[in-house]
Amino acid sequence: MNNSILYEVHNGIYVNLTNRCPCACVFCLRNTTDTVGRSDRLWLEKEPTVEEVKAEFLERDMSKYEEVVFCGFGEPTERLDAVKEIAAFVKEKYGLPTRINTNGLGCLVNGRNIAPELKGLIDVVSISLNTPSEERYMEEVRPKFGKGSYAALLDFAKECVKYVKKVVLSTVATTLTKEEEEQCAAIVKSIGAVYRIRPFE
Repeated sequence: MNNSILYEVHNGIYVNLTNRCPCACVFCLRNTTDTVGRSDRLWLEKEPTVEEVKAEFLERDMSKYEEVVFCGFGEPTERLDAVKEIAAFVKEKYGLPTRINTNGLGCLVNGRNIAPELKGLIDVVSISLNTPSEERYMEEVRPKFGKGSYAALLDFAKECVKYVKKVVLSTVATTLTKEEEEQCAAIVKSIGAVYRIRPFE
């Protein structure tokens, strides 16, 4: 089976850049499947170069897609420079909206505030909030950075609101109580972002 660098989900084309991730979420799809959407195997034998990704874009009829999404079997901000270069290419070549699906820990991954670097390149930042408290977050997400990760996620979201057109924070349906979802909604509202409950797939 081939490794999927680009794959389709609904009306979007998704970019699978890395399998590296600083989290080990208990509900992660990687625990139960090799594929998502219309993809082959999302476990990469090697990380694709920027040129390899561009070449795959050039082989496709991009008029079929409504957006380009950086999201695979890993955390896209582990390869932030590649994300930025590919997003610039997509904007210039196809004029499509871009989105990054992230765990929100990219500032910890890269050792700096990365939100300003997304300006003009990424239209939507979708962050996995997952829980309404640090305690639950540590239990469910199990980040390698330990305590402080949840606060870093929230700080990243606040920074993204300054630089990106739309910021979405999400939780997974069936993993929280109604009360916890309401708590998450209040957190997201205070940040000035959009709250989304995404289906458990």
